[in-house]
Amino acid sequence: MRKSVVLLSGGLDSTTVLYQARAEGYACYALSFEYGQRHRRELEAAAQVAGRAGVVEHQVVRFDLARWGGSALTETALDIPEHRSLADMTAGIPVTYVPARNTIFLSFALAWAEVLGAEAIHVGVNALDYSGYPDCRPDYLAAMAEVFRLGTRQGREGRPIQVVAPLLHLHKAEIVRLGETLGVPWAATWSCYRGEAMACGVCDACLLRRQGFAELGLTDPLPYAV
Repeated sequence: MRKSVVLLSGGLDSTTVLYQARAEGYACYALSFEYGQRHRRELEAAAQVAGRAGVVEHQVVRFDLARWGGSALTETALDIPEHRSLADMTAGIPVTYVPARNTIFLSFALAWAEVLGAEAIHVGVNALDYSGYPDCRPDYLAAMAEVFRLGTRQGREGRPIQVVAPLLHLHKAEIVRLGETLGVPWAATWSCYRGEAMACGVCDACLLRRQGFAELGLTDPLPYAV
């Protein structure tokens, strides 16, 4: 059976990708990160999702990006944006961007994938309904695929580990529709940038998620403070 390391934050996108990889017949190894994020609540969701999806193994890698700050997701002195339109979200790189986060995540995933002899790494990045992050774009993924080819034994031997991003060109409503067909347990997922007991409902992640469900006329089972 083909193997894949799936980057699993516990959010709507990464959970959909996990269920998609599973549906495609991959033996899935879920990888999550505790990196000093304010929304550590997402790790509880990741654990629930991994258990429900029946992954082969779920690992959590811990390191501290909060020591450097530079993002509203790791530095409490910075405010998390609220009530923004999609146009505002994609107008520039927002304060919630965590410097080099996806590069770090993919590097860990690559190391584990090569040890496992995996064929792929699945990641839930999206280049349409997203918050303007530079490491969620097609040219970035293409560059990382070349790094995977050049920087690993498998790549040099002609068996490069593939970067698979099935949601890259989907709008949020299309992602929700896909998740519905795959049986994604939405109530177990977490998207909010805040680490509170209830999702705020007004940060970029919450707004995009809510819009996706609303466009399909579906009810998001996640409760919101607003």
